[in-house]
Amino acid sequence: MQRLGRNQDGYRGEPLDVENTLAECAAAAGAHGWERDLLAPDALGRVAFRRRTRSAGAPRIYISTGIHGDEPAGPLTARRLLEEDRWPDADLWLLPCLNPGGFLAGTRTNPDGIDLNRDYRHFRGGETRGHIAWLERQPGFDLTLLLHEDWESHGFYTYEVNRGARPSVAPDMIAAVRPVCPIDESPLIDGREASEPGIIRPVLTPEERPEWPEALWLITHKTSLSYTLEAPSDWPLKIRVNALTSAVRAAVNTFTAG
Repeated sequence: MQRLGRNQDGYRGEPLDVENTLAECAAAAGAHGWERDLLAPDALGRVAFRRRTRSAGAPRIYISTGIHGDEPAGPLTARRLLEEDRWPDADLWLLPCLNPGGFLAGTRTNPDGIDLNRDYRHFRGGETRGHIAWLERQPGFDLTLLLHEDWESHGFYTYEVNRGARPSVAPDMIAAVRPVCPIDESPLIDGREASEPGIIRPVLTPEERPEWPEALWLITHKTSLSYTLEAPSDWPLKIRVNALTSAVRAAVNTFTAG
């Protein structure tokens, strides 16, 4: 596996055909019986898919991606997961692209220049407000998985926020990803100390953070266990999709078996 060496001061890799990807996500979701809901502003084609289980007390798992318009591996992973349809027994929510306008504009931010993943405290963007309104209509989640990329990373890594002292699924994610993608083994990743290779467990003080990412809103309002998955975007897109796919499968399988 060879890094590309393209990324200088930002992501310089492969773009995403977001309209085609979302159409393929919708086709796969429909073929496998997922319900479809729209997030305001729905003119952007922002969709949430829901798959219900008939098992009482099954885990509720939320997966989102595509919040940054320079991170194409997440929406492609969502498409692959929907197409392959290999899910354990769980109630599932899957949001394949929170920022289609950013992908269309070729920007990390939304078309108004707002980094949506720093907007979950003050809600300046219409996309954030629409997402929050949708989330407030949903039940609490037992596990949330947020799919991202990091153009500076030396390999895959994950953030774990575990406020319920639940068994960690992070080691199983790292083990599943290692055969298909490098792991970031650095002792300091994204400015934070790693607790294990490829795993960051930050100490959160939400009230002290002037800007909130999606994960911080979710951990404050909807879940006690959240993972942010970061694929290394200086590797080929296929490798990044393989990494995120492997991590999601490991997380949901370990969590539902626990």
